[in-house]
Amino acid sequence: MQESAIEREGRRVPGQIQAIGLMALAVTLFAGLDAAGKYLASEMGVPVIQIMWLRFLGQFALILLLVPAFGILSAKGLFITRRPGLQLIRSLMMAATTGFNFVALKYLRLDQTISIIFLTPLVVALLAGPFLGEWVGWRRAVAILVGFAGILLVVRPGFADVHPAVLYSFAAMLAYAAFSLLTRHLVAYDPPLVTLFYSMFVGTLLPIPFVLDQWVAPPSALAWLLLLSLGILGGTGHYLYILAHRLAPASTVGPFIYLQAVSMTALGYIVFADVPDVWTIAGLCVVIASGIYLIHREHIVARQPQAKR
Repeated sequence: MQESAIEREGRRVPGQIQAIGLMALAVTLFAGLDAAGKYLASEMGVPVIQIMWLRFLGQFALILLLVPAFGILSAKGLFITRRPGLQLIRSLMMAATTGFNFVALKYLRLDQTISIIFLTPLVVALLAGPFLGEWVGWRRAVAILVGFAGILLVVRPGFADVHPAVLYSFAAMLAYAAFSLLTRHLVAYDPPLVTLFYSMFVGTLLPIPFVLDQWVAPPSALAWLLLLSLGILGGTGHYLYILAHRLAPASTVGPFIYLQAVSMTALGYIVFADVPDVWTIAGLCVVIASGIYLIHREHIVARQPQAKR
C-alpha cells in the first residue's frame, strides 16, 4: 500500500520543526561567540589573534571528539581530500573571516557587524555566475541591489561618523563570501566533515607563531571562562547547524539563520548597553528580506530547473 502525500507530509513536519529549532539554537550560539569575542577584545584587552586561535583550538578539539558520531572510526580519514589546494585556500578564508570579524567587533556594535555579514548571501549570489556558472536572473539581481541599499542605511556614509573598523567588517564579509563559494565548489569533491575539519585544522595551526608572540595572561577567571567557551560555542553551533540541514532542506532552515540578528541585538543591549538606531534596524530588515527572497528563488529553481533565476 503506497504512502499518501498527506502521510508523507505529516512524517516530515516533526523533523522540520526539530531542524528549525536546531538552527535557531545554532545561530544563538554563534551570537554568543561574537559577544564573547567582543567582550574579551574591547573590555579585557585580550589580543584578537589569541581570541581567534582559542576559538579554533576549542572547536578543533570538539570536532575530534565528535568524529565517532559521524561514522568515522579514525581521524586519519579526515585528512583525505581530492582538492588539497582549494581546501587550504578555503581554510585561509575562514581564518581571515574570523580575524577580521573579531577586529571589527572590538570597535563596532554587534548589530552593525551582523548587518554587514548578512550581505554574504547577496555577494555569493552575485559572484556565483563568474566563479560557478550560476548566473542570477533579473529578480535576484534586483534583490541583491536592494540588499546593498539596505546596508547603506546601516553604514550611512556621508551622513554619520563611520568608524574605520567598518572596513574590517566588510573584509570579513568578502572573505566569508569566498569561503562560501569554495565550500559549494568542494561539495563535489570531499565529504562535508573533511571540509569542516580542514578549516579548523588550518585555523588552529596557522596562528601559533603569532599567538606565542602576542600572548597575554587572561586577567581574570571570567576571561578564562570566556576564552574556554569560544570553541564550545562555535563547535556546538556548527554541529547543530549540520544536524539541522540533515533533518530538513536548506530552503526550510536557511531563512532562520537571520534569527541571529535578534540574538546579536539582544546581547548587544544586555552586555554592552548598545541600542540600535532606527536606521540600523531598517537597513537590517531590508538586508534580511533580500536574503530570504534569494533563498526562496533558489528553492524555486531547485524544484523547477526550467524556472528563470
